[in-house]
Amino acid sequence: MDRQSPDDFLARHGEFVDPAKLEALNRQAEKFARQKGNGATHPTGSQPDAERDITPATEPMPAARVPPRVPRFVPAYRRGIKVLDGEELLTTQFPPRTTIMSPWLPDKGLAMLYAERGIGKTWIALGAAHAVASGGEFLCWRAERPRKVLYIDGEMPAHTLQERYAAIVRASMKDAPRENFRLAAADCQPDGLPDLSSEEAQRFYDAAIADAELIICDNLSTLAHGLRENEADSFGPVQSWMLEQRAAGRSVLLVHHAGKGGGQRGTSRKEDTLDTVISLSRPPGYSAAEGARFEVRFTKNRGFWGRDAEPFEARFVDGAWTTSEIISDDSDESLHAWRAQGMSIRGIAERSGLSKSDIQRRLKGES
Repeated sequence: MDRQSPDDFLARHGEFVDPAKLEALNRQAEKFARQKGNGATHPTGSQPDAERDITPATEPMPAARVPPRVPRFVPAYRRGIKVLDGEELLTTQFPPRTTIMSPWLPDKGLAMLYAERGIGKTWIALGAAHAVASGGEFLCWRAERPRKVLYIDGEMPAHTLQERYAAIVRASMKDAPRENFRLAAADCQPDGLPDLSSEEAQRFYDAAIADAELIICDNLSTLAHGLRENEADSFGPVQSWMLEQRAAGRSVLLVHHAGKGGGQRGTSRKEDTLDTVISLSRPPGYSAAEGARFEVRFTKNRGFWGRDAEPFEARFVDGAWTTSEIISDDSDESLHAWRAQGMSIRGIAERSGLSKSDIQRRLKGES
């Protein structure tokens, strides 16, 4: 029998054999072949018979086969794309889309909450998390029923999160079942949290999110620290991860920072797949002594409109949240006062109901 090289054997049986073991066997046989003329003994300890073939064994070494890793999410272009014709689109019975937090967060929904630093993003995110976990209400919003929530925080000290969540729970009318609210905080991890902008690192979240119905990521810059926010392609891995969660039946709320222009910071690609985008801003005349007080606006509202999409003011006073209507004011005095407070033209436009060009003309004293 002709002796096979390791490469030849692996070409035929590489799926089953351990290459390192095969290479070791070949080296052992070659050493014995060189020593045969000098009376060397067989590697097993006995002299082989004359007719014995000392060619290394070519039978597969017993080894456990490791099944290939099956990805949890397979892109459509690999599975094939399902196409509906016009009649199928009209007659197919799709399940109705319900809401996790009415009116703005649907089942399998993707949303973003953004604001400048220190305005109240975590207050809103924690409040929404507890309302969803308990099946209760928060501000002008209502959870249909209790759901399981995973809150991932990459920024705040655990003690601060504890204080804020305690305040949220005290102000709530309902308690959440213990297993419905879970926190994964960077401050509680010796090595921090995995980078959501890395496809490999995303897998480390799999066990934590397995039974979650809502995942809240607070915030994008600390949890996806490899993300280049102004480059659209850089957001691709995070966007794919969010779509993977939606395909698995989960909703995701991203918490993010506002940019200098008043919108969410970085590329607008972040908003492409989102159902809802919520912005928070300071009301005119705000002072730090007032604590948590901000205006809430929907800058993207897919699937809801009218009064449900109207802006409102929220304030945390004496351990309770209150909301009130925002009254538009387009007087010259208010326009100049808002501009003096550092409010952007876009922010003034939202607050006053005027167009940005009208505001610029009036600020310049033009009629």
